[in-house]
Amino acid sequence: RKSGSLPLLTVPADRADLTAAGAALKTLSTGAELIVFFGTGGSGLGGQTLAQVGGWNIPTGGKASAKLGQRPRVRFFDNLDPATLAAVIDGFDFATTRFIVTSKSGNTAETLTQAITTLSAAKAKGFGDRIPESFLGITEPDKPGARNGLRTLLAHHSIPMLEHHLGVGGRYSGLTNVGLMAALAMGLDPVKVREGAAAVLDQLDMAKHATDVPAALGAATSVALSELRGINIQVMMPYCDRLGRFAAWFVQLWGESLGKGGKGTTPVGAQGPVDQHSQLQLYMDGPRKHLITIIRVPGQKQGPVLDPGLAKLAGLDWLAGKGPGDLTSAQSLGVAEALGSVGRPVRMFEVDEPDERVIGALMMHFMLETIIAGRLIGVDPFDQPAVELGKALAKKRLA
Repeated sequence: RKSGSLPLLTVPADRADLTAAGAALKTLSTGAELIVFFGTGGSGLGGQTLAQVGGWNIPTGGKASAKLGQRPRVRFFDNLDPATLAAVIDGFDFATTRFIVTSKSGNTAETLTQAITTLSAAKAKGFGDRIPESFLGITEPDKPGARNGLRTLLAHHSIPMLEHHLGVGGRYSGLTNVGLMAALAMGLDPVKVREGAAAVLDQLDMAKHATDVPAALGAATSVALSELRGINIQVMMPYCDRLGRFAAWFVQLWGESLGKGGKGTTPVGAQGPVDQHSQLQLYMDGPRKHLITIIRVPGQKQGPVLDPGLAKLAGLDWLAGKGPGDLTSAQSLGVAEALGSVGRPVRMFEVDEPDERVIGALMMHFMLETIIAGRLIGVDPFDQPAVELGKALAKKRLA
């Protein structure tokens, strides 16, 4: 942190890249009704996490819908499925659809496949001359002797590009322009996202001991439970729709960073309260293998109030005059208490509101926790050798 030797820890203080990202998005959005994001793994999940905080993929109505209607809609395609890709490409209105293609190395086969087929479709539908204004790329700058297929492909079509931060890997890139482009597209303030991340880093500056750093405590707890108690499954369970993709983002971060050399623990994404009805039985009464992390958003008095007469008729006298916020708030506390009462490891993060600063802080906290856990178990949290082997074997099979 003090030396600046880990670029991830310097990103929250940067601002110049935000200016460039905002200008590029403004140009791209001219005349647009839909912005499509192509990018898999870390190139997709960070953006989805931030976009969902801004309301992406969340049913809205009234004023919220009107506000969203002032901006282009946002869609993400991170998983390559031939049937899905064929269907969406056929349905794109290339006059009003814009595309952001992200790959750090520029050689991600799935993302390149999406880009190539979309470019071909644009040409086939008579929009070839509009490709430079309809596409934007995010990839690493030119490096001597290194191949970057995406950069070559986009340059051939005169498509503008933003530079992917060289020192920040894909799954850690949510706080760079990779994730923040989606935040900008949803009308979020990227400066506030980084301010939330910076607040977590400030804890490092003020700490006199490791126990003063929440991320260090979390990492030590996870590793100790695994190595001393056999608790080798880490469950992330937010009680909030707007943090649903955060759980998916965490699963990649933790699993890909720490699962090496026979070490690491298995991350599982869950969501409350729905997964009380699908997974909680296992966590309460199954093998003693789970550490459950609950993210709670106190929601008392939020949402419509239940009519007392109808509540009584339905046998919910105890909810009469209260609302869904009261129920989910009580459930998150009750589940944590229940888990603890039967000796199941559980911890809770309580956040006032899942806004830009909160999501920036949560992302930075768990990135730090992951990095420190890697240090404790003796693995490099920044590489993914097994993933690279799978890519190489797939390429060999196709050849």
